[in-house]
Amino acid sequence: MLHPSRLFAVLLVYVHLALATPAQESLNRPLSTGHGRFFDIQAHRGGRGNTVESTLPSFAWGLIDGATTLELDNGITRDGEVVVWHDEKIIASKCQDTSPAFPGDPMYPYVGKYIAHLTLAQIKTLDCGSQRQNDYPLQLIYPGMRISTLKEVFDFVECADPSHQILWNIESKINPQYPNRTLGVGDFVDKQQAIFASSSYHKSITYQSFDWRTLAGMKALDANIIISALIENETAIMPDNTTSPWLAGLRLDQFPGPSMAEQVAQAAHWLGADILSPAAESLPSTSLDPVMPGYVPFTTKNMVDAAHALGMIVKPWTVNRLNILEQLLSWKVDGIITDYPNVVRRWTKQQGLPAAPKYPKQRVLTCLDKFMQ
Repeated sequence: MLHPSRLFAVLLVYVHLALATPAQESLNRPLSTGHGRFFDIQAHRGGRGNTVESTLPSFAWGLIDGATTLELDNGITRDGEVVVWHDEKIIASKCQDTSPAFPGDPMYPYVGKYIAHLTLAQIKTLDCGSQRQNDYPLQLIYPGMRISTLKEVFDFVECADPSHQILWNIESKINPQYPNRTLGVGDFVDKQQAIFASSSYHKSITYQSFDWRTLAGMKALDANIIISALIENETAIMPDNTTSPWLAGLRLDQFPGPSMAEQVAQAAHWLGADILSPAAESLPSTSLDPVMPGYVPFTTKNMVDAAHALGMIVKPWTVNRLNILEQLLSWKVDGIITDYPNVVRRWTKQQGLPAAPKYPKQRVLTCLDKFMQ
């Protein structure tokens, strides 16, 4: 277990070295990304454009649609269970209450409560498969679907993927700006790594986070794990120019480079990241087309080139438009996180890029029937 005091010491070392000499070489580590055979199509939350997100059915269809990697998020319950869900709290547009976990439960109803404040038994009463999201009108719904633990997701996918070919990109959903909303860094690192290490998929996992403290902590606990540094406008720089709480104490302006794009790459490299995973678009962007006025990318060619020069690979998120994908591919990105893995795979094949094989539909759906809650 990574004791909190040890984790704090590790973070101090990372931050002290980065702030003192940001231009030095990063810590030595192998770039064993495991993604070399195929262009990496990552099914974001299982592929939420097609299926209700972060559920066993979404991961099933991610396999059927030929994703290279299943991308997902972890929260941790009040009683320390690692669950697969994106949001810090249960929101009414995705989940519905059914009944209390026990008669007279004072926490009921659970919708609107934070995952960190609920037990697994309470969370397991929620129906998170009945509501189609307005932004994703083609979503398949699965009424009655419950939130799964990470172990349950691993067990289901292992049934559908007995040869362990699928890759994983697993995020720690922690918010350093609001620490009372989630459990802490040490809890995430310890509990996630314990499940990773006990899984047959241990060597296939990339660990990603916007909160770079968890990346440093995980690397200290598991030196061989692949880590991916997530970043966007809101985590890169604070509006008042204070140090971002998301970057483990690092300031981008203390790293070399003519623009923020190169500084992002330098900072992620110094942290020891194997992968840089930036937002595709910048928040100020007012256009959806890269060739039209008003489109502002966050991922730029300079950022991609700088990351590659430092030995990292680049996988932007969340790319749901082929015109943006085409621009990113012209800049030689190494993978894409998307809500539509089926569409991106079709485009990939058209371009002659190597794509992972699809999983047999009948086998996947048979396993889904077996494991579906």
